[in-house]
Amino acid sequence: MDTMKDRDILLESGTNELEVIEFTLGGQNFGINVAKVEEILRFNNEVTPMPHSNRYVEGVFRQRGTIITIINLAYYLGLPESDNRENDILIVTNFNNQKSAFHVHTVRDIHRISWQDIEKPDPTIYGGDAGVATGIVRYNDHLITIVDFEKIITDISPKSSIQIEEIEVMGDRRHSKKPLLLVEDSPMLEKLITKSLVKAGYENVITCSNGEEAWNRLQNYKKAPGDITEHVALIITDIEMPRMDGHHLIKLVREDRDLRYLPIIIFSSLINEEMYNKGKMLGATEQITKPEIGKLVRLIDIHLA
Repeated sequence: MDTMKDRDILLESGTNELEVIEFTLGGQNFGINVAKVEEILRFNNEVTPMPHSNRYVEGVFRQRGTIITIINLAYYLGLPESDNRENDILIVTNFNNQKSAFHVHTVRDIHRISWQDIEKPDPTIYGGDAGVATGIVRYNDHLITIVDFEKIITDISPKSSIQIEEIEVMGDRRHSKKPLLLVEDSPMLEKLITKSLVKAGYENVITCSNGEEAWNRLQNYKKAPGDITEHVALIITDIEMPRMDGHHLIKLVREDRDLRYLPIIIFSSLINEEMYNKGKMLGATEQITKPEIGKLVRLIDIHLA
């Protein structure tokens, strides 16, 4: 057993880097951000099947008093099963305040990678319009596909994602034209968040798919006539994004004399204690965990009052 908290994996804040665990499925190479991983276990056959569960769910197991669902990742991605199932691996994740275990074939290594080197893949890779790959990176002599584990959990358990009903229960709200800059690399989540914000009365939502795109847009706003807040009044950003992550974007904004006073809300699945401390040190105004969309709207209300 390899508990990730016991490893020396802390990265300097705002460096635009991440550590990726490389694993294999059907002979292909994939990756997951270390920040999402709680531990790595040997797969064993002591799995309790769950009747009427999603077809990708193999069952559950108990780990230190917690019941954890096992998801067969090869099956989900349409890849062949392992020839030596008894030697397979479970990657136990913890994000969005939810623990899950992903059944993979082997775990190869941990690599330190710059987000700048991670490219946005074709959206049709592994699963239709939205895809389940957030990025592709070349490491040494091969490609690693970074998997969108949040989308997989949402596909299997839709109730674990953003629920627009949280906005509907707020009742009638004032409409606002104040411009919000939303930085989110997942097309699915970008649509859900935007729809929720518009439903909440924030009609002027500008979207960017990564921190680099957002930073370039902010630089253009600085050259435009008028006060910066006429172009962007508040920034909402994810953390994990190709090209430039949310932490590095915050670092750049806080170092810029024209932008430094803009409110920045981190809206991410990765708000654990370590990530919270990094965000606070870099100057994030607020930090909340997906999918708390109602709380996000209330915080925007406060900072744009």
